Amino acid sequence: MVDANKKVAVVTGAGQGIGRAIALRLAKDGFAIGSLDFNTVTAKETVALIEAAGGKALAVSVDVSKREEVISAVDQVVAKFGRLDVMINNAGLGPTTPLEDITPEIYHKVFDVNVGGVYWGIQAALKHFKARKPAKTGDIVGKIINASSQAGQVGNPDLAVYGATKFAVRGITQTAARDLAKLGVTVNAYCPGIVRTPMMENIAKKVADENKQSLEWGLQQWAKTVTLGRISEPEDVAACVSYLAGPDSDYMTGQALIIDGGMVFN
Repeated sequence: MVDANKKVAVVTGAGQGIGRAIALRLAKDGFAIGSLDFNTVTAKETVALIEAAGGKALAVSVDVSKREEVISAVDQVVAKFGRLDVMINNAGLGPTTPLEDITPEIYHKVFDVNVGGVYWGIQAALKHFKARKPAKTGDIVGKIINASSQAGQVGNPDLAVYGATKFAVRGITQTAARDLAKLGVTVNAYCPGIVRTPMMENIAKKVADENKQSLEWGLQQWAKTVTLGRISEPEDVAACVSYLAGPDSDYMTGQALIIDGGMVFN
């Protein structure tokens, strides 16, 4: 039976890493979760973890670079749970791309996922947010939260494509915040630094293997650039997103919160 009062959050890229941590944290916060991922198996694994802890969730397979797939996926979550309160556009790709190695295929693929996925997620959410009218000026009927990055704050070596997409997400976030405020919708972003995810571990392992060292050694090379002296766990980022999804951030919009352990200071 649908609980009409239970808030609902959709998380793209919920099958692993930061996305899974966000889904688990928001489920703990009391949200029903739409677990969206390109990988159906991992999306369902996230749902199983949420349900094992007593929460509610639905897995939907989606390629976020495809507009109609994103809209359909969000519609399926709303059909299941009866509403949408928070849309988290988390899914992304982060390839290393030295400038000479960038091809049209890499450029299009990364932009289609990292930037296109944000556009389509916003559109999919708005379809449902616009059905609810704020009772008075300043009331919040929905929240959109986008994944930017520390690499969307400063340029990083060999990340010309990824970094460009994350700078773009900040721009989209600011514009959408202005455009959607009158509808009672806030739009913010989060900017992680170096996070212990499968993607990051693959990068660190490559460095470690080249130096005949362990994975932890490889990760520690990246931690040297972090003021707090350690790389982030996905749960650190999820805590930031929990704040953005909750009522304590209702008077915040158009912002990109940096959660990087002290790599960038603004």
